[in-house]
Amino acid sequence: MGRDADAEAIAFGTDGWRATLDEFTAERVRMVGQAVASYLRDEGATAPVAVGYDARETSRGFAEELARVLAANGFDVVVPERDVPTPVVGWTVRDRDLAGALMLTASHNPPEYNGVKFIPAGGAPALPDVTDDVVERLARPDPLDESEWGTVTEEDMVEPFFEHAMETVAADLDGVPVVYDAMHGSGRGVTDALLARAGADVERLRCREDSTFGGSSPEPTAEHLGALAERVAASDAVLGLANDGDADRLTVVTPERGVLDPNLFFAATYDALLAGEALRDPASFTRSGDVVRTVSTSSIVDRVAEADGRSVHETAVGFKWVAEAMGEHDALMGGEESGGFGLTSHLRNKDGVLLALVAVAVAARQPYDDRVDELLAEYGEIHQDRVSVDCPEERKEPVLDALEGALPESLAGAAVESVSTVDGFKVFLDDGSWLLVRPSGTEPKLRVYAEAGSTDRVEELLAAGRDLAEPLV
Repeated sequence: MGRDADAEAIAFGTDGWRATLDEFTAERVRMVGQAVASYLRDEGATAPVAVGYDARETSRGFAEELARVLAANGFDVVVPERDVPTPVVGWTVRDRDLAGALMLTASHNPPEYNGVKFIPAGGAPALPDVTDDVVERLARPDPLDESEWGTVTEEDMVEPFFEHAMETVAADLDGVPVVYDAMHGSGRGVTDALLARAGADVERLRCREDSTFGGSSPEPTAEHLGALAERVAASDAVLGLANDGDADRLTVVTPERGVLDPNLFFAATYDALLAGEALRDPASFTRSGDVVRTVSTSSIVDRVAEADGRSVHETAVGFKWVAEAMGEHDALMGGEESGGFGLTSHLRNKDGVLLALVAVAVAARQPYDDRVDELLAEYGEIHQDRVSVDCPEERKEPVLDALEGALPESLAGAAVESVSTVDGFKVFLDDGSWLLVRPSGTEPKLRVYAEAGSTDRVEELLAAGRDLAEPLV
């Protein structure tokens, strides 16, 4: 007998399964719930399971479906009183030693999408061996005898998170003015409330509940944060902050630069943490002091680490790989250029809520604009961009294999110093610049990234990267 057609329609990508609502159906969601229940039972898990959900119109209902399936498989289930950020659910799993969690969210995708991700015990993202195992178990619900069913309870997950955040971050922000944009996502009433509890004077944008996200995607990129940037520039705010739909990502806006490049935010924040700023007990949080970043994240983070005698651990794109390396190397911090950042001692996962509090604590001591100016003066200008090259799925691996044989001794006028194949093909040049070619995980394309000391040099490298990759497709 062939595999169930509904099971075939469920595909776990880099961070769970997401689909439009014509594909993301209650029956298929229940199959995910049964698969996770079977996986946890076979792993010997007996602790309760959390089921969280974001601000989308359908998320609460899907969460209730999952809770029923898990309970019918013998697990006690904890659900939040309201929609909550993904990191709140992940931290709850870690804090309460839960067996894991399922989170209903499509993150930054438009309102016609929904999604579900599995968070294993410990609160870090699930690695592919786990999600592959779950996918193999996709099946229609198979309840136990009713006498063996678990309970479903509704609890406040936010207040315990707040208490932990206030104990963790040295954020005594008496009257510090900030502007927060929730983009109508699950950060509303959470990130802003945490900042206010720490004493900040918070001006709120798009903090009204709206399951359509104002008719746009809750993605905190420059094109979506014009109003936030304008408000910060026109006010005395030290910082603007925005979360994506499930508040696991953070974008900051400064008075002078507007939307701050996440690479520069990462470097400046890491530098502050190394200096013992922003944390109430720096000794317990400095860990090794090392940092973890993805292969496409700026090397300015490396320069900060090296100046302090710390190591940099490079991973493939995807925060699950960052989280794994954070634990392996007992790192202080991990991050990626798309706005996902985490502190190892807090949660080996990206957290746009706690990092918002950290960011304001850092900015209150010295503005990010000044910090970035100092970093660039010390380490040089850093510019980065990317382009795409059309490439059918079946050609992605052959192209990457062929690049090794096609690589010249120099590229765009600079000698090749070294090559990394952590994720795709990354070439380091002797002028301090680099070029990366890696396959897109979601589209039939290759992504070509470049970083250099000027925008003109980045353009030269991107053109060289296209010229290198396109003939091999």
